[in-house]
Amino acid sequence: MERTGPTVRFSRLLAVCSAGLLAAGALAASAPAAGAADVDLARNGGFEAGLDGWNCSAASGAAVSTPTRSGTSALKATPAGNDHAKCSQSITVKPNSSYTLSAWVQGSHVYLGATGTGTTDVSTWTQSPGAWKQLTTTFKTGPSTTSVSVYTHGWYGTPAYYADDLTLVGPGGEPVVIPAVPAGLKTTAIASTSVALSWNAVSGASGYNVYRGGTKVATATGPSATVTGLTASTAYSFQVSATNAAGESAKSAAITATTTAGGGGGGDTKLPARALVGYLHSSFANGSGYTRMADVPDSWDVINLAFGEPTSVTSGDIRFALCPVAECPNVESEAEFKAAIKAKQAAGKKVLISIGGQNGQVQLNSTAARDAFVTSVSKIIDTYGLDGLDIDFEGHSLSLNTGDTDFRNPTSPVIVNLISAVKSLKAKYGPDFVLTMAPETFFVQLGYQFYGSGPWGGQDPRAGAYLPVIHALRDDLTLLHVQDYNSGPIMGLDNQYHSMGGADFHIAMTDMLLAGFPVAGDTGKVFPGLRPDQVAIGLPASTQAGNGHTSPAEVNKALNCLTKKTDCGSYQTHGTWSDLRGLMTWSINWDRFNNWEFSKNFDAYFGN
Repeated sequence: MERTGPTVRFSRLLAVCSAGLLAAGALAASAPAAGAADVDLARNGGFEAGLDGWNCSAASGAAVSTPTRSGTSALKATPAGNDHAKCSQSITVKPNSSYTLSAWVQGSHVYLGATGTGTTDVSTWTQSPGAWKQLTTTFKTGPSTTSVSVYTHGWYGTPAYYADDLTLVGPGGEPVVIPAVPAGLKTTAIASTSVALSWNAVSGASGYNVYRGGTKVATATGPSATVTGLTASTAYSFQVSATNAAGESAKSAAITATTTAGGGGGGDTKLPARALVGYLHSSFANGSGYTRMADVPDSWDVINLAFGEPTSVTSGDIRFALCPVAECPNVESEAEFKAAIKAKQAAGKKVLISIGGQNGQVQLNSTAARDAFVTSVSKIIDTYGLDGLDIDFEGHSLSLNTGDTDFRNPTSPVIVNLISAVKSLKAKYGPDFVLTMAPETFFVQLGYQFYGSGPWGGQDPRAGAYLPVIHALRDDLTLLHVQDYNSGPIMGLDNQYHSMGGADFHIAMTDMLLAGFPVAGDTGKVFPGLRPDQVAIGLPASTQAGNGHTSPAEVNKALNCLTKKTDCGSYQTHGTWSDLRGLMTWSINWDRFNNWEFSKNFDAYFGN
């Protein structure tokens, strides 16, 4: 969260991550051309059979008779809104083999690429508005890669593009066989309205189907899923099957789980079913102006006081004070502030101290810093009668030491000590203690691709660094609201990059939190999905609040897709997350500056 405006840190951090993979990239770039014995593996690459074998986003693709490069048909695909008209095909390949991907294209900004290679995914593009042009790229498959996805797409705001004569030349892959039945199905968390499941990964599986009482209720890309929309104190039967291009396995042996009587999991703090979370600039002023606690509208269910900050980066000693009069002439007195907090709590609202922010770097490198953190945060909570804690560690607060590669068993002191400190606070204040977190995408969803310094070293050690904290505290966590702003493009579970500012980004990023994902691509280290009631979407309240502002119409599209599976665009979610808790914004002050557009839209959407 920022005091003064958006930053550009993400692009710099991602550049460091990418630098650590240059050696792997060189491997793909230097892959030798296909040999004479190789074959063209693409199906219907000339589109003579229409779109047979191809999957095009939304209604963007069609086979047309003109223009064509050869034959009687070619692909025409038209970008629209956030849909850049992607058409793709899954192709069976051999591990440790070299392939050449080629296509003839025509149009303004046309892309050709391959994903799921097991080494480094590749793409190339051209501007060729007036004539057919051939695009070619090469790659080598990884040691366990048996299929890749090849694709073409255009770009946002450009006219239709055309593609023809697409080929993938290389060794033919072994026939795909239906995967084995998953084993080891078990529950990992049970709440009043949801059950989290996990099972053993199946070799050759590209996905999994989850069944409740014999009816398919969810899909997953990895060996875990959370089934939602259940009834309290009710027994349910679950099974799981494995899928790939050849078909679906038989269902696993069934297990039975009974939902809890109510509440469900850590942080049962009596929040409304749909909660609106906002940050209140209490200790500083900026262009949005100072807003008194008493003037915060009733729309806001959770109010995070920004910010508690350390006396030094490594001290662990957190301090909070109201904005000085010289900086905020209309600031209320301490007594008025405390009285307003009590009034909000009497109305059912939660008021938390948020620790960190853009300027408040906190590194708990020692047990002394950990203990100072617990003591000082407790003092703030007690002084103002607060309901709990929001962790908004940014910048260099969290990072993973070299060799700390398993998010389930972290060893880095700053991670271990933070987890210990928060557990101590939870134990001190009991089950009504509200715990929320507001990490940036770099520290969470980027973990799908990169984790810490990586297997070869050289990556940014902060990549994915929130994952062990979230995982260790998931039973105590009330809400996770990742900042879906001030972010570079992030790869989603569809293995495509998604950019902030529209519904697609929020859909993809939130689906990752709910479906779970393999960390750094390791299917043996899957971050399990959170319960939908533990997740809110984080957005800026106005264009001034941060990069990636999303219009109310696009916010509503994201909510429709995630909770109803409508308005989904090109990204397909891995479940219907009807219990999604709500929205978070930076900030209440910026929303007031923008005539309360964000909170008014929230109230209108949920009928408040």
